[in-house]
Amino acid sequence: MRVAVAGCCHGELDKIYETLALAERRGPGPIDLLLCCGDFQAVRNEADLRCMAVPPKYRHMQTFYRYYSGEKKAPVLTIFIGGNHEASNHLQELPYGGWVAPNIYYLGLAGVVKYRGVRIGGISGIFKSHDYRKGHFECPPYNPATIRSIYHVRNIEVYKLKQLKQPMDIFLSHDWPRGIYHYGNKKQLLKTKSFFRQEVENNTLGSPAASELLEHLKPTYWFSAHLHVKFAALMQHQAGDKGQTAKATKFLALDKCLPHRDFLQVIEIDHDPNAPEYLEYDIEWLTVLRATNDLINVTERLWNMPENNGLHTRWDYSATEEAMNKVLEILNHDLKVPCNFSITAACYDPSRPQTQMQLVHRINPQTTEFCAQLGITDMNVRLQKAKEEHNLCGEYEEQDDVESNDSGEDRSEYNTDTSALSSINPDEIMLDEEEEDEDSIISTRSDMNTPSAEPSSDQASDFSASFSDVRILPGSMIVSSDDTLGSPDGRERNPGEALESGDGKDLTELPSKRLSDEHEPEQRKKIKRRNQAIYAAVDDDDAA
Repeated sequence: MRVAVAGCCHGELDKIYETLALAERRGPGPIDLLLCCGDFQAVRNEADLRCMAVPPKYRHMQTFYRYYSGEKKAPVLTIFIGGNHEASNHLQELPYGGWVAPNIYYLGLAGVVKYRGVRIGGISGIFKSHDYRKGHFECPPYNPATIRSIYHVRNIEVYKLKQLKQPMDIFLSHDWPRGIYHYGNKKQLLKTKSFFRQEVENNTLGSPAASELLEHLKPTYWFSAHLHVKFAALMQHQAGDKGQTAKATKFLALDKCLPHRDFLQVIEIDHDPNAPEYLEYDIEWLTVLRATNDLINVTERLWNMPENNGLHTRWDYSATEEAMNKVLEILNHDLKVPCNFSITAACYDPSRPQTQMQLVHRINPQTTEFCAQLGITDMNVRLQKAKEEHNLCGEYEEQDDVESNDSGEDRSEYNTDTSALSSINPDEIMLDEEEEDEDSIISTRSDMNTPSAEPSSDQASDFSASFSDVRILPGSMIVSSDDTLGSPDGRERNPGEALESGDGKDLTELPSKRLSDEHEPEQRKKIKRRNQAIYAAVDDDDAA
């Protein structure tokens, strides 16, 4: 099965699908599935734009609304997770996942599905220690604090995923698992993004929660985005028991969707030829959702997950055969994800802009149907009741910039310190352009130690080179040959030499040179205002 993986989408669906079409014409066959690693921006209208955590000047409608309205349809099944720049009110309607448009599926706050027998899991958002132990208390209209905290990962989602025992084929996260850079070409990463050096040296770059999931799930593939750089790594896990074969995870992070950028990769993934060619629920995941339903928290109260410490009557919520059979009976042994998308909000009309559209906390019929069938709680219904009783949700007021009002409390099971960042990422949107945004790079400290052995530099370098570029750009993103640089593995390619996908298969007739500015000049460190043209048609690095 040919799977395309995209980094930060930033609402550029048209450009991504154009690139896929060109890849199909030049490659060995059609693309079967597209996976997007966050910052998808499923913006339906002007109200959704106001719920996206970016300064107003970066709020652009982009092209998703055309797929939402039915004007266009995604040409390939698309599965995505949330990042830190999303239409949060839209995604909040689907905490357990669902269709945001025909053929475009959101995995939810955390989720697992199957397609053609390939098991795909993911977790949305980015890690921030001071919100990690809170419940999902945010709801629209958001205030300057909750518009940011809503996309912060919570311990309940990590806890649910850690109940899974069955093998995982693919896992998606927006931010990187902490420490993954030790298993790839770290030297090249720091040459490309020198401002990561201190975090890498201190082992504070990335998410400790994602690192914990990586160690537990040990998926065959792990894809991420967020840091706007392409990076490959191979993590060899230790065998759990004697006699077992040690698993390995192929990690790949991709860039944002802009010209010259490594934002797309096509790889071949083994699948079950007898499996149905439609999206399916994962029975183990559904069983875990039922088991953990009583753990739902919609308050700002800090809390810890149950563990075997003598304080909890139950701490193991993993799925038993009996429990999975019960869920199968509830679903009449039909795991097909229903194609039940429905429009829940007015769609943007370019001829009739509505800048004062009201923000509404909606209950999505997909979530209502899913919860009723599975017998679990729709957290949005509980949130609305809590809002009526306790007035939990503050009123959102439009401001020139989204300001930080993050809590100073910084407690979680991770030993973290987010009081000051040691580096600046000039390639990330600033939420407050006069001050450093702590969301631009997750720079928390952790005493977590992963038992897996680090690979040698030669091994890491060889694996990094195996994820070669998909240098296929549609006409709207083409650049001249004067802009091209050398090949990603540092060697010159002969004209017409084919690039290879992750498992060594050729992507035929691809351009023989990179169209990327991967080797960025050192003068980037002098840039004071970050990512000024992230949504512009030209590359912000070229402009700099």
